[in-house]
Amino acid sequence: MGMTIAEKILARQSGRELVRPGDLVVANVETCVLLDTHFNRHAGWRWPTRLHDPDKVVLVADHIVMSANPEAAIGLRTMRQAARHYGIRRVHDAGANQGISHQVIADMGYALPGTVLANPDSHTVSAGAFNCVARGLGRPELLQILCTGKTWYLVAPTVRYELVGELPDGVTAKDAFLYLAGRWGSHENQSIEFGGPAQAGLSLNARRTLSTMCAEVSAEFATWGPDDRLLAHMRATTDRPFFPTYPDADAQYVEVRTIDLSKLEPYVSGIDGVIHNTSPLADFRDKVRLDQCVVGSCANGTLDDLAAVAQIVQGRQIAPWVRFIVTPGSQAIYREAARLGLLSTIAQSGALVTVSACGACAAQDFGTLAPDEVCLTSTTRNYKGRMGAAQAKIHMASPATVAASAITGYITHPRDLPALESAMGAAQ
Repeated sequence: MGMTIAEKILARQSGRELVRPGDLVVANVETCVLLDTHFNRHAGWRWPTRLHDPDKVVLVADHIVMSANPEAAIGLRTMRQAARHYGIRRVHDAGANQGISHQVIADMGYALPGTVLANPDSHTVSAGAFNCVARGLGRPELLQILCTGKTWYLVAPTVRYELVGELPDGVTAKDAFLYLAGRWGSHENQSIEFGGPAQAGLSLNARRTLSTMCAEVSAEFATWGPDDRLLAHMRATTDRPFFPTYPDADAQYVEVRTIDLSKLEPYVSGIDGVIHNTSPLADFRDKVRLDQCVVGSCANGTLDDLAAVAQIVQGRQIAPWVRFIVTPGSQAIYREAARLGLLSTIAQSGALVTVSACGACAAQDFGTLAPDEVCLTSTTRNYKGRMGAAQAKIHMASPATVAASAITGYITHPRDLPALESAMGAAQ
């Protein structure tokens, strides 16, 4: 019996010929990412005397990069001191190469096909789009990695999603995830593997959106197979060795499910979670008045997403009672969006373009909701209290839907805005 992508990577990195669901493996970790929040004096973090390999460590300021208080500033200073002390060279502090960690990983080619990547953030499954085994880990596991270069994993069974068809205009990878979450719900103690003939038509940004959002259905890993698009990206962004890994033809899956992208439509989540809690946008159209709209985060702060927002809001104004926050995923994306004029278009509509940070998604430095306010977001998470007050109501949708809704002030189908047909496919 053959192995899935995740199983083959874990087998290679643990020196085994074969692994099966239920096996406990100790695997080599190629990339260990630590965030600014690790250096908060209340984090309980203790650094080892020395690092196993400083060249495999990446430091990223993304949660508290704005230094909203002295304690945050002290934490960021401690991160900089640690980088100098241990000789860590891959540091993404405030400045030209900063961004949300998962976007930085994508920009810089840090997620190497066929390897293992660790990061304390729960949306680390994002890196699975690069044919990499990646998930969020706790502090004890991260300390083990820093000291030994290894950590343990319990091999989970895998659900395979065969993607067929082509996304219609106005429908994006975010809608595909919301459909998946609503229909199949939790994948706790399971990994997800994406593939199928539709993969070739999906950008790396779209694939990463799907992988990132799999954290919201509790997937262990969310991997994709390598193809020409991925391999070209890796050759352009890294000179480190990588190992393209394909599933075996006779790989064993819990279930193989098919998603016909051509039959999807825009989806919106209910409040307080996405598991078995999403519906076609038609169920919400014009029924939900909004106070705030957000596009960004590690899932949907890509250049594709910003282009879609700019095309939708161009020549229009945000509803006067709506705050529209747009967050580029990294400073590299910010600069390119500025060069293309996307940020100017977005700002002229009345939207607020922010620094590349977790910010509104996690109520860190901006975008915090007051009690009973209603938000439509394309960020990663909408559980109760995620973006501020526990009494706030958070719905999730694609960047295209969020942008259209920011214009009207109500949850709105992008096609309900006239003369936007050319913009609808931009965020796929």
